[in-house]
Amino acid sequence: MKFRDGMWLVAEGKRLEYAEEVYSINEASDGKKVTLLCPTMQIRSRGDTLNRPTLTVELEAVMDDVLSVEVTHWHGAINKGPHFELFPSGKPQVNAGIQKTEGGTTISAGNLSATVSSKPHTFDIRFHSKDGKQKLTSLLSRSVGLAYDPATSSPMQTADMRDIKHYILTQSTLGVGEQVYGLGERFGALNKVGQAISLWNADGGTSSDQAYKNIPFWMSNKGYGVFIDATERVELEVGSERCCRVQTSVQGQRLKWHIIYGPSPKEILDKYTTLTGKPGKVPSWSFGLWLSTSFTTEYDDATVLSFLEGMKSRDIPLEVFHYDCFWLRAFHWCDFVFSPEHFPDPKASIQRLKASGLMKKVCVWINPYLGQASPVFAEAAEKGYLLKRKNGDVFQWDLWQTGMGIVDFTNPEATKWYVGCLNKLFDIGIDSIKTDFGERIPSKDVVWHDSSLDPEKMHNYYAFIYNKVVYEALQARYGKDEAVLFARAATAGTQQFPLQWGGDCESTFEAMAESLRGGLSLGMCGFAFWSVDIGGFEGTPDASIYKRWVQFGLLCSHSRLHGSNSYRVPWLVDNNDESDQGCSAVLRKFTQLKCRLMPYLYSTATESIKHGWPVSVRAMAIEYPEDKTAWLCDQQFMLGPSLLVAPVFDESGEVEFYLPQGKWTSFWDGQIIEGPKWVKETHKFDTLPLYVREGSILVLGKEGEKRTTWDWTKDVEVKTFFPNQGSIFKLVDPENKELATITAMKEGEEWRVKGAEVLA
Repeated sequence: MKFRDGMWLVAEGKRLEYAEEVYSINEASDGKKVTLLCPTMQIRSRGDTLNRPTLTVELEAVMDDVLSVEVTHWHGAINKGPHFELFPSGKPQVNAGIQKTEGGTTISAGNLSATVSSKPHTFDIRFHSKDGKQKLTSLLSRSVGLAYDPATSSPMQTADMRDIKHYILTQSTLGVGEQVYGLGERFGALNKVGQAISLWNADGGTSSDQAYKNIPFWMSNKGYGVFIDATERVELEVGSERCCRVQTSVQGQRLKWHIIYGPSPKEILDKYTTLTGKPGKVPSWSFGLWLSTSFTTEYDDATVLSFLEGMKSRDIPLEVFHYDCFWLRAFHWCDFVFSPEHFPDPKASIQRLKASGLMKKVCVWINPYLGQASPVFAEAAEKGYLLKRKNGDVFQWDLWQTGMGIVDFTNPEATKWYVGCLNKLFDIGIDSIKTDFGERIPSKDVVWHDSSLDPEKMHNYYAFIYNKVVYEALQARYGKDEAVLFARAATAGTQQFPLQWGGDCESTFEAMAESLRGGLSLGMCGFAFWSVDIGGFEGTPDASIYKRWVQFGLLCSHSRLHGSNSYRVPWLVDNNDESDQGCSAVLRKFTQLKCRLMPYLYSTATESIKHGWPVSVRAMAIEYPEDKTAWLCDQQFMLGPSLLVAPVFDESGEVEFYLPQGKWTSFWDGQIIEGPKWVKETHKFDTLPLYVREGSILVLGKEGEKRTTWDWTKDVEVKTFFPNQGSIFKLVDPENKELATITAMKEGEEWRVKGAEVLA
């Protein structure tokens, strides 16, 4: 939302008042907070203190290297929930201090400081490293303010605020060459500078400025991140109202954000996820290939069996079979009952399929909506389990399902009932849940069971509680570390309930690139696990797009074949081409490659969970923050710290990618390229650029491995790639038991592996 018309004018219809000076500074007795009283004019006489708004700015040391900034106009405004659940694993101690000098007042938290200038009649707050060597950002003149819409001409008008919108805004400075990343799973340009962004969950596909996963966190290439502690709609102008500032605004009387000093991206993510929660652990089987029925396709028991047998006959290892929407009866979504016409005995059918070894686990699609045709709607409505309108009616509309209602998870009894419905699915043999939707949550004319909650704030936050309910139900049934979702909607903190996938993309190379940008962006917000609809969701991919998407999708942390109105089994895409360049051969090769990578993948995942780093589609800058080019790369990614992947986005097989400094070894043929360098290659469908970083130690399964879980001390090989003093690989098993720590040591002129003795 823009509040100005260029630099000189206020936008038509708005009134804007800025903090013009810091009139007084109060220090908290514990040395962790300073409170600034900031009038909206410079106070040069006693009369200037009358009939004038003030803004209060509180700077608080939250944890080491994290300071919060809270701006408030009227303190008497009720601060309704929901609020983000901060420090879910416990709040760490903070090394805080306040120091006064001739130049100003400085509050510090660990290695991060903020200095409030002591210059008279000035509003000037500078954020910097404690040692003063690194300048981060600032709040300067006309950078903290309040706004009215429509514009008021007299303070008397604010006696009735029912038709007046009130906003709080801040504008933090952008330095020369500064870039901004994150803000959720966004499909446009990776660097957000120049974009106007509204953090409001929406079902808009992957080809618009809407997002399923709006995360109020962004990271700068200058060594810091900002977490906006606001569950409501947040509007950002990232260098798009003032080119040298990031403007953040909310409707209300207060705005709070945290500035997080890294200085590296990895350190920023570690501290951010300490604030909002570390990613949850996922079971090793979930890394294998998932096959879906697709969305609106016609399928039944016979169809499922034919797909599974077709995969086995082609030697394509399959871990999970997913039943999408039409496992349910038409108009009955989502009532948790298999369609008896298509699946007369689902429990027996699932038992037979698991016993046959055709697949190991089963997932089903659900959402938090209830169509009124189903008996569960009447039950839920009668018991008060559904969201209501202000007049007491159940909130309903015909968007998606006829007369659908929305489960009100703020009602503990509704949550308990919903978990009971899930348990009936688990009794049948369901192991995982695709938690679709959760974005279309109304914010007008609704009342939640917990009436203390603000409907505007519940819109984005609903994704958190919906996924939390289902994730914890899976944990209760299968164990803490055996739960896994396939979720679409998210907000800050939802990384605790993995995993998320990229939503509805088209079956094109352009959509494949959009999806990658979305995954890179989400990974820079503390989400460790991410997937994508291999082949694209909308439309029917041709064989070229399908095979290139298979390569990309099998090198994501999680991999699922899924579409809308056409199947995604490979033999139906290319008329059963049995050549080594056919869809089946490519899918077989990359599925087996992923199985072979499992010791590396799982150890990478263990480290990623600990720190809040993405496992795959890891932005190049996370590994190479000092490389300016790495920050610009949005068509390639790191798979963990050691593997560089460059998907092919052209039918010709031509691809151009960037190798940072060091020696890079082709995974396929051992070719060595010295970076930094841009490289052009042409690939058939059985390869893509996959390079191993200098200094890497990899533990790999045998060629043609078809398992995701086995004893990773057996049937493996250790490979080194120009090892050095920093080379290390920690091999862990699915129970997080450390199996081996493998390092490199120099003997004479050669480097040798140490610690691999346990591997058979």
